Amino acid sequence: MHIGSVHMGTTEERPLMAKRVIHELIDDIDGKPAAESIVFALDGVQYEIDLSAANAAKLRDAVAPFVAAATKVGRGGVVATGRGREVRGRSVTRGDRDQNRAIREWAQAKGIDVSDRGRIKQDIVDRYHAEAGR
Repeated sequence: MHIGSVHMGTTEERPLMAKRVIHELIDDIDGKPAAESIVFALDGVQYEIDLSAANAAKLRDAVAPFVAAATKVGRGGVVATGRGREVRGRSVTRGDRDQNRAIREWAQAKGIDVSDRGRIKQDIVDRYHAEAGR
């Protein structure tokens, strides 16, 4: 018998222990078990909420008319700007490139100053859509 220290032996001599970690989602509205986590953004701020299937359906139903009327801007990670703000990054799709080319051609034909590359000013995009009836 050895008192004062404990000798555990080598790995081969002692049994290995396993751990199971269970993460349980709790509905952030009613405290009941949640079915999913939903990530959404509003006014440039990204949120995540855990909801039951019923509450997730309520959320989707509530925002459905707004989603239907909105323009989808793509998906991407949150990117820090270095000025204390974050913006959502996104990739430019083939459709975006084609539309940007059409907007640039339209603007140049109208004598509107527009850069050959980069972001097109929002007022130019708005004028293009207004004239095209979109």
